[in-house]
Amino acid sequence: MRVHVVSDVHGRSDALPGAAAGADAFICLGDLILFIDYRDHGRGIMGDLFGAEAVGRMISLRTEQRFDEAREWSRKLWGSLDGDRADIVEAAVRRQYAAMFAAFPTPTYLTYGNVDRPDLYPDFLREGLRLLDGQTVEIGGRTFGFVGGGLRTPMNTPFEIDDDAYAAKVAAVGAVDVLCCHIPPHVPELVYDTVAQRFERGSEAVLEAIHATRPQYVLFGHVHQPLVAELEIGTTRCVNVGHFNARGTPYVLEW
Repeated sequence: MRVHVVSDVHGRSDALPGAAAGADAFICLGDLILFIDYRDHGRGIMGDLFGAEAVGRMISLRTEQRFDEAREWSRKLWGSLDGDRADIVEAAVRRQYAAMFAAFPTPTYLTYGNVDRPDLYPDFLREGLRLLDGQTVEIGGRTFGFVGGGLRTPMNTPFEIDDDAYAAKVAAVGAVDVLCCHIPPHVPELVYDTVAQRFERGSEAVLEAIHATRPQYVLFGHVHQPLVAELEIGTTRCVNVGHFNARGTPYVLEW
């Protein structure tokens, strides 16, 4: 059995067919939308609307953790447009989702990340694509559990939830062979981004589940440039499957 796993696709629908080649099943751990491109400031929804220079300023403020100033700058940018912000964003997200979901192979098992709009997923799901959150599925004789979304942060991305709600989803999954999340367990080496130079939010509930249920693997993304991409906690291998937008290659599980 060969399963290819990706996360943090952020608009790279063009690379999905190649990433799925040779796989018996495909898994996506979320963050499909490219809202802001931290490498190429002219790409993504914000880059398309406001240009590289304006987006670059917002990225600088965020990187310096000047979040209030970043939000004020964002408000000024959006205020310069005609039309309702929510309508403009939703139209752009729908365009990205249309390309993304069309590029997914079958079968694909997916959950969502902190920048996604899961309320829109049903409009794009088709036969062979299955959305899972707080749920399990059997793939090749192994049980995979899925937990989507992120935890609350000053970034205030579209799908952040309270710690208790996230922990309830982890509990609902229970004991599995492979636990698939968007965010990592709360381990400093796994949550520190070496380029952004900050600690992202990891899940204490996932870490507790590792100790309690001992899955063979915990797979996740979210942290684009982690200090450590893989480590073992007891008998569990924790793996950041990679920033697919930058790499364009999947993490491969074989058994």
